Amino acid sequence: MDSISYKTVYANKATFQKNWFVVDASEKVLGRLSSQIAAALIGKNKTDYTPHADNGDCVIVINAGKVKLSGSKLNSKEYITYSGFPGGQKRVIASDLVNKRPIALVEAAVKGMLPKNRLGKEMFRSLFVYESDQHPHAAQQPKELKIK
Repeated sequence: MDSISYKTVYANKATFQKNWFVVDASEKVLGRLSSQIAAALIGKNKTDYTPHADNGDCVIVINAGKVKLSGSKLNSKEYITYSGFPGGQKRVIASDLVNKRPIALVEAAVKGMLPKNRLGKEMFRSLFVYESDQHPHAAQQPKELKIK
């Protein structure tokens, strides 16, 4: 006897398709912008969200050099790296990082909001950040991602 079955269907590579979105980061606050980009990369905005699969979208961020930091974070926020060797710790203030490599601010903020495992590294590869308003992904016909 085969009655109605309620089976949970999980998304996998064969059942989902990655969409492409473009985000203009000019005059947007970094934290609010990156949290919504991370949600799109994870796939939380989709109905077939599956936590153990990479069913997120590809996101292109343009004008990353014009992103804003709220409060006094531009002069007080520090990015710390460590090489693993004695004396290998380096600290960079956000204002210096904006002048040197402005896309690193957006990349670091989004990367910190993704899962800390192999799946998170795969999701991070779907993020493309550019300093100006030009990007080489016109062939993918990206749609605009609304940032609240």
